[in-house]
Amino acid sequence: MNPSRRNVMKWLSLAPGVAMMGGMSMGAAAASRFTSQRPPVGKRKFTSDAVEHLIAATKKKIADPELAWIFENCFPNTLDTTVELGRLDGYEDTFVVTGDIDAMWLRDSSAQVWPYLPLTPKDEGLRKLFRGLIRRQARCILIDPYANAFLPDTKGKSKMDWAQADITDMRPGVAERKWEIDSLCYPVRLAHGYWQTTGDREPFDESWRAATRSIVTTFREQQRKDGHGPYQFQRPSPKPTESQFLDGYGQPTRPVGMIHAMFRPSDDATVYPFNIPGNLFAVVTLRRLAQMHGTLFGDQAFASEANALADEVEEAVEKYGVMHDGQDDFWAYEVDGYGNQLFMDDANVPSLLALPYLESAKHDARYARTRQRVWSTANPYFFKGTAGEGIGGPHEGLRMIWPMSIMMKAFTTDDAAEIRQCLHWLKTTHNGTGFMHEAFDQDDPKKFTRAWFAWANTLFGELIVHLADKHPDTLRRV
Repeated sequence: MNPSRRNVMKWLSLAPGVAMMGGMSMGAAAASRFTSQRPPVGKRKFTSDAVEHLIAATKKKIADPELAWIFENCFPNTLDTTVELGRLDGYEDTFVVTGDIDAMWLRDSSAQVWPYLPLTPKDEGLRKLFRGLIRRQARCILIDPYANAFLPDTKGKSKMDWAQADITDMRPGVAERKWEIDSLCYPVRLAHGYWQTTGDREPFDESWRAATRSIVTTFREQQRKDGHGPYQFQRPSPKPTESQFLDGYGQPTRPVGMIHAMFRPSDDATVYPFNIPGNLFAVVTLRRLAQMHGTLFGDQAFASEANALADEVEEAVEKYGVMHDGQDDFWAYEVDGYGNQLFMDDANVPSLLALPYLESAKHDARYARTRQRVWSTANPYFFKGTAGEGIGGPHEGLRMIWPMSIMMKAFTTDDAAEIRQCLHWLKTTHNGTGFMHEAFDQDDPKKFTRAWFAWANTLFGELIVHLADKHPDTLRRV
């Protein structure tokens, strides 16, 4: 995300046809009220029969017509509006914009297509899309492993107004250069998931191998055992969360084995550079790389190196990333290795709330205590109002709840009442648009950011599919 997103504040009236006409049957009224918001078939970026069949099958399991309507709009939104297919260097290429910004975030693009992964065995078109994205992400990482967002043109120059004056090593093809640990974790999650689901080895060529080696090199550089490393970033901005301390190298840390992050998944600057959700995500990522390199390339030396680094980071997180309240322990959000610890949670993923969703931590007693705390006033960015409750962050400011946090709350519980409450908040805060947003005001859903945020839309669809499979009764009772 970026400063311009804060200016995408929209005030929209309810969608046409919301008021029911007297004398209409319930079915006719619902049909009139909930008109599809998808682009016409001929204007969709990508279509998949497997996706369309899943949408139709899932809608039949949803009792509430409004919830079914939102699902039908949201689940295919990435495919409908953000995917560009082509060829690059003679291979399939997929570029996925984040929505209202013509650039591809490594994190967002991976998460945007993730819900379609289970359908790839049934759909060759989807497999081509995934292969193209895996290749494109590898190319991006080889351009600059420290960048978070990239341009369609690998030789282009960023035209993003907020990035024009950044003091950093901007390279051709880079849209924004904020170093975030998860930017390198998400592409591995996607590649590993695709490989496990399909068994397809085709996209894992020497370029992918080189890119993933670069990931391990970058993680090691950002352990900063021998100086601050090659990355620095400053941005002339009135918002302090857009830049970093100490000439762009960040706050001081003790080199304890964890990986530094200069920015959070929300693209806001870290306070303490050891971001715990990011480091736990890195541990899982390194183990996945070890498995893939060992199996696909027979490279046991690299596999051992990746596993050893995972062990080192995990040990450091366990030692320095845990807070205590009496005898109870819970995860910190950021630390510095000197004993300073920050407890909060940010709405973007990875977050403390989302740890089990990303398989970064077990849903154990420590996580349960952490989860309870982040969804309470112990978290300074937990907001509760008349429209709903949830987690926000500095990116959009106080009072602004991110629907993604509500989705993560639903993903990480088996409590039917809790799930139904989350679905109620999501259903009643889209302001009649039929889509999810980046954030909405705790008391006024008409005040929201980002009318076109594909990740949030597709994640909502993923949640509904998940519930239809794991908790079907919740969809029948909302």
